[in-house]
Amino acid sequence: MDRRAFLSLSAIGALAPTARAQAAGQLPAVTRYPDPAVRVLDPRFGKYRVGAAVVERLYTGCRWAEGPVWFGDLRCLIWSDIPNNRMLRWTEETGEVSVFRQPSNNCNGNTRDLQGRLITCERRRVVRTEPDGTITVLVDGVGGQPLNSPNDVVAHPDGSLWFTDPGYGLLSRYEGVLEEFKLPTRVYRWDPATKVATPMTEAIKRPNGLCFSPDYSKLYVADTENPSAAWPRGIHVFDVVNGKGLANRRLFHDMGKGGADGIRCDADGNIWASAGWVGAGYDGVRIIAPDGTHIGQIDLPEVCSNLCFGGAKGNRLFMTASQSLYSVYVETVAAR
Repeated sequence: MDRRAFLSLSAIGALAPTARAQAAGQLPAVTRYPDPAVRVLDPRFGKYRVGAAVVERLYTGCRWAEGPVWFGDLRCLIWSDIPNNRMLRWTEETGEVSVFRQPSNNCNGNTRDLQGRLITCERRRVVRTEPDGTITVLVDGVGGQPLNSPNDVVAHPDGSLWFTDPGYGLLSRYEGVLEEFKLPTRVYRWDPATKVATPMTEAIKRPNGLCFSPDYSKLYVADTENPSAAWPRGIHVFDVVNGKGLANRRLFHDMGKGGADGIRCDADGNIWASAGWVGAGYDGVRIIAPDGTHIGQIDLPEVCSNLCFGGAKGNRLFMTASQSLYSVYVETVAAR
């Protein structure tokens, strides 16, 4: 894919934008302010809720939407549709949705590196999309063995990339290919100087979403499998040692009956965690204070898989949820 294809708004079939539905007279239902789907559970969340903003469904038509990443310079959001083996792009100016990349090697999580390039977790590898659209494989194995199926990735100020490898792309035909695990499920740090991925921990059975605290002294990791009654399915936190290691794992927040998938940290150190697999009143986004208290909730009619901050001012929360893409304006921005 060249740069022109990357920037084009008409790439491969525009798909059913909300703006087109409105132009055809199919007006969406009205939600009275404040939106009851955005709930204050603790007074600390009150300042983040925008009373005159509602949860908006921007697109539907995925099979399992994941990995949203915002490109402010292009005014677009890119995300993964894993079973359909594609990446989609929503354009802010028009509301158009088009195919960004297909096939996508059943890609999952995405982020941007310090140079603004797209970093993507695919089955068996982590790749970078260069400005001209070419794809560079950053890492596809460790110690002579192939990675399983990297899931989510974040950038560190030193240029390193930290990613999880729970292996979901090897567990079903629906989201990948049934293949044997060659490595343990781990969190890795990829070093831009050595081009080597080093295991950081094997303590979490299914490490999924991850994010740093605002000062990068802590790493939060979501566990999407409960290995025992003594180990709740939830979000764990580690101390980051000298920017290159992890220590002192402890449970940050117990997700109860469901689980957290993708997670993000805001500028005040709150964790915004996707939540799902329970039902109404649980599925959506759980906002968790730095002390681990559940202070706010954004209810969605679908299981939420992942999220990111974006928009012109950085205060628009984008949420991938099963078949759809949602957004809501909040009064905070991402930690970075």
